[in-house]
Amino acid sequence: MSRIGNKPITVPAGVTVEVAGGEVRVKGPKGQLAQALVGSVAVQVADGQVVFERAGNGKQARANHGLMRSLVNNMVQGVHQGFEKRLEIIGVGYRADVQGSNLVMQLGYSHPINYAIPTGIAIAVDKSTKLSVKGISKQLVGQVAADIRAFRRPDSYKGKGIRYEGEHVSLKAGKSA
Repeated sequence: MSRIGNKPITVPAGVTVEVAGGEVRVKGPKGQLAQALVGSVAVQVADGQVVFERAGNGKQARANHGLMRSLVNNMVQGVHQGFEKRLEIIGVGYRADVQGSNLVMQLGYSHPINYAIPTGIAIAVDKSTKLSVKGISKQLVGQVAADIRAFRRPDSYKGKGIRYEGEHVSLKAGKSA
């Protein structure tokens, strides 16, 4: 039994959920998102709630039941409040700046790194070492933050690099003489 899939989603004021043509569309004050339905899950919108029912009781149907509920819940939350990931840049001379639709980073390489900001994502830089990635799609915000972090992962000896805010990096001991 899927405990997540059985929970109804309460639709906040200002957000509309429509099911049409094998697709769920969610519109809200921050924008709109769409998600294709999985064949074994039926979606019903009534009385300000979204309810999910699965066709069968097989393993894949149970997995899709919880998956569809989580995806639609993230869509509702995204168009209502939005999502944000914060990153920290740690290292001497490491910095970032937004120039037009590009994020330009100096990360200790011989050249600056230019990252084209995808549509639907807003990146803000505070004090040149704090990044904030915002958007309405949880998947896209997380992927952009992971792509930026991958340019210079935290070093396990000095701790330099790009990390998520609050991320703990355990440092290894260096050589002992």
